[in-house]
Amino acid sequence: MDSEKLRRYQITMVSTYYPDTSCLDDFVMLDGAEQSHSSDVLTLLHSGKVFIVNSRRRNGLILFKRYHAEFAGPGAAIGGDYDCDCQKVIPIGNLSLLTPESYEDRQKAYLIRRQWIRLIKQITENPVPQQRVQKILDQFEQYFPSTMVADLPDVAFALLVGVLPQTVGMVRRWGSEPE
Repeated sequence: MDSEKLRRYQITMVSTYYPDTSCLDDFVMLDGAEQSHSSDVLTLLHSGKVFIVNSRRRNGLILFKRYHAEFAGPGAAIGGDYDCDCQKVIPIGNLSLLTPESYEDRQKAYLIRRQWIRLIKQITENPVPQQRVQKILDQFEQYFPSTMVADLPDVAFALLVGVLPQTVGMVRRWGSEPE
């Protein structure tokens, strides 16, 4: 019991002692064009306006917050006050953003964003990290081409499902059940 208290104390000390530590510090985009496009999208997100990821295309955004990432797929609302803390983004597919034309469009887009968040939440409820990684990879590969998913960095999936980037790399190399 004392060791359990000690472990909790150590975890608390680490999390308060290093408040500015982030996995995103080492994150690098694949090429200059993607980085430029990402910074344009990030500028739009920080403008305070609300946009909708076009639901007629296979596209989406991975939004990097301070300690986690979120996926906004087709039909989801992005921007506004909700994403003002977004630090980086990765556009997936041929990203197309639309401006909501009415209050109803905006509300529907927020509901769709919640559905995407719930999908990721269901994946993260699995207590086995390798299985969480395999499930998120499977979900992305069902929707996007395998080559596109393979180009996404390990840290993106790691922050989506709450594992270390090394775990994502291991699952990508050997699968969820390494022998």
